[in-house]
Amino acid sequence: MKKSLLTIAFILTVNLSIKAQETATFNLTINVEGIESNTGKIYIAIYDNEASFLKTSKGIIADINDKKSIGVFKNLKKGIYAISLFHDENNNKKLDTKIFGIPKEPYGFSNDASGFMGPPKFEDAKFTLENNKTITIKIN
Repeated sequence: MKKSLLTIAFILTVNLSIKAQETATFNLTINVEGIESNTGKIYIAIYDNEASFLKTSKGIIADINDKKSIGVFKNLKKGIYAISLFHDENNNKKLDTKIFGIPKEPYGFSNDASGFMGPPKFEDAKFTLENNKTITIKIN
C-alpha cells in the first residue's frame, strides 16, 4: 500500500511538473545596435512560424535613446521564433522603400540574417526560446 501511494504521488508530481513546463512563459529582450540617429522609433515584429514570417506578426514599438533601443516581448511560450525590425526614421509608421521594394530605412533580423536579392528566410533568422533570453540585432 505504501509503495502504491508513493508511486501515485510520484506520477502526480511528474504530471504537474510537465504541465507547469508546458504553460511556462518567457521574456525575450531585443537589443538593437548600429542606430545612427535618435529620431523615430524601432518597430520590432516576432514570428513563430515560417508561414507568417514577414506577413502577419505580433509587434512592439521601441524608443531610441543614445542611439540604442531595447524592446521586450513578455510571456512568450517556449518555441521557435524569428525577429524582423526596422528604424522608422521619419515617424510615418511604415518601412519606406525604393523601387523594387528595397528598404530606404535601416532594418535587421534575428541572427543578423540576410538574404540574397531579398529578405532572409525564416530558417536563417529562427532561434529557440526555452528561457528568458536577450538577443542583439545590428541594424543595417
